[in-house]
Amino acid sequence: MGNTLGKLHDVYSQTYPPKSKFSTHDIPDLSGKVMIVTGGTAGLGLETVKVLLQNNAKVYLAARSESKAKKAIDGLKNETGRDAVFLNLDLASLDSIERAAKEFNEKETRLDVLFNNGGVMLTPMGDLTADGYDLQFGTNVLGHYYFTKLVLPTLLRTAETLPDGTARVVNISSMAHLFGDLNFDSFRDSAARRKLSPDALYMQSKVGNIVFSYELAKRYGDQGIVSTAVHPGSIYTDILRHANPLKEKIMSIVFNFAPVSQGVLTQLWAGVSPETADFNGKYLVPWARVGKSNEVTHDQEVAQRLWTWLEDQVKHRHDDI
Repeated sequence: MGNTLGKLHDVYSQTYPPKSKFSTHDIPDLSGKVMIVTGGTAGLGLETVKVLLQNNAKVYLAARSESKAKKAIDGLKNETGRDAVFLNLDLASLDSIERAAKEFNEKETRLDVLFNNGGVMLTPMGDLTADGYDLQFGTNVLGHYYFTKLVLPTLLRTAETLPDGTARVVNISSMAHLFGDLNFDSFRDSAARRKLSPDALYMQSKVGNIVFSYELAKRYGDQGIVSTAVHPGSIYTDILRHANPLKEKIMSIVFNFAPVSQGVLTQLWAGVSPETADFNGKYLVPWARVGKSNEVTHDQEVAQRLWTWLEDQVKHRHDDI
């Protein structure tokens, strides 16, 4: 009972947070810095790219749709006067992830911040990744793990050159993780997976985001990586496109949806604020606060098992990119 009440308190706190002490006006000049934002064509990703461009960063907008990306880049040019760079990345395809990482690593010698922002939510049960994984877990967790793994050498080299000795990875999760767990038998299509609902599969992918973020922090923190997990807030974005209209309406009322411009504050705080340079291994919540994640995300046996599983999915692939 106490655990349930604690979770409900966390949901309330993250749904109706206090006014943010951080704003986009607090972002320092980002000239010379290179950043990647996955899922950059809409919603939180697009707004994140816009703010980074406005502060003079070089930003790679990573997305699977070239036409949507070009439309987004044209719009950003009109708004900011600066050009984002398209990076063709489909997180639901390990082949695409390899090609995107190779393209980036050939073009750039530095990467200051990786925003693992892209994702899918409540997708139909019949939808799988190109490699046969549950679409939500395969995209949100495995896809971001593999892309991070392939650009990690560039992040590490960049950290060595910076005054504070750090490069950052910002992993977007959700407070939905509070009610999730990890069912390893459901990561690929299986009888176990088909017993779960799209909601349960989404929740477990958000648990996976945080477990990955914490384990990345643990393994690479002493080499300059600052890995944080972020719940951006209850924001209406295109990620809700698979929800039925009634459920979408109820969610918008219950969860007090905020505008996208508000929703990007916490991940920008994590990624570019000098204040968060020593926040390795933290879970951040609206608006720009340190929060507390689900107990399962702190289970070291679960973390080791997930990391081993993730490594096993790609260990026979070509990752010398």
